Amino acid sequence: MEYRTLGQSGVRISSVGLGCMGMSEFYGPRDDSESLNVIHRALELGVNFLDTADVYGNGRNEQLVGRALKGRRERTVLATKFANVRDAAGNFLGVNGRPEYVLQACDASLKRLGVDYLDLYYQHRVDRSVPIEETVGAMARLVEQGKVRYLGLSEAAPATIRRAHKTHPISALQTEYSLWSRDPEMEILSVCRELGITFVAYSPLGRGFLSGKIQSPDDLAPDDWRRMNPRFQGENFEKNLELVRRVEQMAREKGSTPAQLALAWVLAQGQDIVPIPGASRIAHLEENIAAADITLSSSDLERLNEILPPGATAGPRYPEGGMKAVNG
Repeated sequence: MEYRTLGQSGVRISSVGLGCMGMSEFYGPRDDSESLNVIHRALELGVNFLDTADVYGNGRNEQLVGRALKGRRERTVLATKFANVRDAAGNFLGVNGRPEYVLQACDASLKRLGVDYLDLYYQHRVDRSVPIEETVGAMARLVEQGKVRYLGLSEAAPATIRRAHKTHPISALQTEYSLWSRDPEMEILSVCRELGITFVAYSPLGRGFLSGKIQSPDDLAPDDWRRMNPRFQGENFEKNLELVRRVEQMAREKGSTPAQLALAWVLAQGQDIVPIPGASRIAHLEENIAAADITLSSSDLERLNEILPPGATAGPRYPEGGMKAVNG
């Protein structure tokens, strides 16, 4: 396993991390037993960068990750997030970045995870009603208390990143990035590089679409959140499927899977970028990790850029409500 550096911390994280969200919600039925096996296998293969959030499964995902890490905590760089708030029934109530809430949320996450500290603590979405300096200031107090080692932001705008970084060093910025979501290339990536912030790419497989395993909306479970995603609906789905078929053709020529080719592309964008694909089965995990061994030539990268240039994907990456919460 190749390792990359988390911001300016000197901490080494696996070049391919593990996003744990789908193990508890959003992408179909849960299988906690298999998910535990996936996390344990990831650690065996050298993956040490695990990503969760308090909102995933309304706390259940943190509990699951905590179970998986018993006796293995020292082998991981553990990241979780706060700010998205839900009620007991799972309804989303909004975003909270108030300082008092930051402290409460961290304590709750530590308890669910069963750990004494977090390696990386993200603000999941920016609360536009609270100055970022106040939110990050509270996060910095968690560092002073030893509850958190490093700070991160998720889906933050360039100006917000700069203001946050002046308040306390930001080690990671997490945003959706893949062959079919290339918005960060416009400005966010350059800001991260200027400030020495690692860019963590979530959904690097386009929420599974770039794997080539979804050929019809009927391939998704009835309760799969992706059925509500504009890119998985109607004409958008058909247009995006045509793009993926071109990726599949290139993958066959390269002797890889489409998922591996898509992940190799993300990895090739810079040593300061770390994708965190999810995996619900050990076979998926091992397929993803193998992408780190794929070397793409300049002509390969040029061809992929021609297949999926910025803006080629049909449809926004979230429904309207979700899009209002990004780039805050």
